[in-house]
Amino acid sequence: MAAITGQTVLITGANRGIGRALLEEALHRGAQRVYAGTRGAFTHPDERVVPLLLDVTDAAQVRQTAQTVASLDLLINNAGVGVLDDLDDRAILESHLAVNLFGVHAVTQAFLPLLVRSRGAVVNNLSMSALAPLPIIPAYSISKAAALSLTQSQRMLFAGRGVSVHAVLIGPTDTDMSRPFDAPKDAPESVAQAIFDGVANGEEDIFPDSASRTMAAGWRSGPAKELEREYAAIAAADSYA
Repeated sequence: MAAITGQTVLITGANRGIGRALLEEALHRGAQRVYAGTRGAFTHPDERVVPLLLDVTDAAQVRQTAQTVASLDLLINNAGVGVLDDLDDRAILESHLAVNLFGVHAVTQAFLPLLVRSRGAVVNNLSMSALAPLPIIPAYSISKAAALSLTQSQRMLFAGRGVSVHAVLIGPTDTDMSRPFDAPKDAPESVAQAIFDGVANGEEDIFPDSASRTMAAGWRSGPAKELEREYAAIAAADSYA
């Protein structure tokens, strides 16, 4: 996917923060249609935007919504939840996993046939805390680490079907979710631009902001990434056996 001009894009959590910035950037880059998945009512003045009532934790709703979409080139799993916790309450951990892990899985599986047909792409918005847990949000960090493993697994499994999968390792960004964190933050608009640039450049792992970019070279040349490549080669060989 060299560009999204004329393409159809679906973004979950598209009503605010990075999701809203991705929606606007997709329109700016000439997307033909942008499906805006949100949990509540949403409107947009651009006729290319199609609001979708989409709670990623509601499996039946996800399946029903997928039946209303005729074609899709790019799926961006952006919807997420993050709250402060100390792992004392298992329900908080489960709520993070429901959205940040199982929600990503459910939405991707529901729309995968359309992406296979278009030889499209999946973008999973993750976090730097997927690589090392941030102690004030351990449940969030755990869910994003699990989502990173899911993303890597999808990448291996979907490659033979012509679908690319991209992990976005996002650092501090000026959104409602990160408001409690006292740290320099990038604007959602610049993060959205970097995400689309990364997809266009075929980057498996996208580091879209000033904080995460400091880790990019080390991650791409590190042992964890090398092991992923070795496993991917095994998966590719098995698929052609």
